Amino acid sequence: MIPEINIWAVLLATLSSMVVGSVWYTPKVFGNYWMKVAKVSPSGEAKDAVKPILITLVVSFISALVLAGSAAISQHFYGGNFLANTLITAVILWAGFTAARFITHDAFEGRPAGLTILNCAHELVTLVVMGLIIGLFGISAA
Repeated sequence: MIPEINIWAVLLATLSSMVVGSVWYTPKVFGNYWMKVAKVSPSGEAKDAVKPILITLVVSFISALVLAGSAAISQHFYGGNFLANTLITAVILWAGFTAARFITHDAFEGRPAGLTILNCAHELVTLVVMGLIIGLFGISAA
């Protein structure tokens, strides 16, 4: 059985991840710190950002789709409030998959703890915003 997914919620959640990332990594927010600790130096060429942005768009869609499906399954299993279930599901998926994997890989790669915390926090905010959108839209695509 395939869980019922509201595609409009998934599409909006996908776009929300782009907005969150654009704000989060802008130089005046966390961008300067991120570039310094991640050892990223922008080329200054807009064309160099196209490929990473397209990749981000695709994986954000996959994340939103998985979150919507997981939230629908959670709703079916637990019942109750769909928004609350979706937000809880987002946090659980973030902790169990995203944060856990970031921490493991960053530890082995010797990345600074501040970078790991920054990126994990970004992913948490991204998934919570996605969860908020998906939860407010509800399951029905009508």
